[in-house]
Amino acid sequence: MFGKVKTGQSTAAAGPDSSPSECNVVLLGMMGCGKSALTVKFLTKRFISEYDPLLEDVYSSEQVVDQQLVTVRVMDTCDQEGPVNSERYLSWGSVFLVVYSIDSMESFKRCQLYLHMLSLHQKSPIILLGNKLDMDPYRQVSRSEAESVASCHGCVFLEVSSCLDYLAVQHVFFEAVRRARRGRSYLVPAVCVSEDRAALPPPSFTTPCFKELPAPATAKLVTVKTSRAQSKRRATTLTLLKGFKIF
Repeated sequence: MFGKVKTGQSTAAAGPDSSPSECNVVLLGMMGCGKSALTVKFLTKRFISEYDPLLEDVYSSEQVVDQQLVTVRVMDTCDQEGPVNSERYLSWGSVFLVVYSIDSMESFKRCQLYLHMLSLHQKSPIILLGNKLDMDPYRQVSRSEAESVASCHGCVFLEVSSCLDYLAVQHVFFEAVRRARRGRSYLVPAVCVSEDRAALPPPSFTTPCFKELPAPATAKLVTVKTSRAQSKRRATTLTLLKGFKIF
């Protein structure tokens, strides 16, 4: 749910800058496309190249987006068999980032299954995100092809590198928050570029099996220090709702 007012505070009394809001961001995509690296880069400004691909985690961090305090919760999903048992994030997410690696056509084909699934359940807003822009010399997925797919699904298309500029990664997540605020009617589709490629057939889905997220009471608080050792600013506090630790 987005825009929830803090307990005990009336909606009328909460101004645009004083009312904390919430946004649940779900990252979807094939294992190895860089979902965890994007999540950690956004929350800690650091790039870590190796993760346990079988872990699924939820993080919580307070961010200021357009001069408004927002509690951004990020679900880094793990779907070993594609978009099955998806109810856990379909009912939870405010906005969906569908991630693929620009140097992997297989990951791009797999991400289209997620786009079909989200369209089937009429979920939005959606951002199609090409990751690993630093691997551009080995690119297998052209921008025009990705823009065409994004346009067909009525979603936004962006490209980024989790190991390069932090501000570019931050922009992706902040844009996700903005679009969750606006809703589907404000989506600006990518420019449609005609391609002589056959569309992927809609995938078949099994009956979703809801997997309950752990209660906030079981979360662990981890304080992550800023990259500058001499900085006196308050360190970012992340709430981990699963067993993943950042050192």
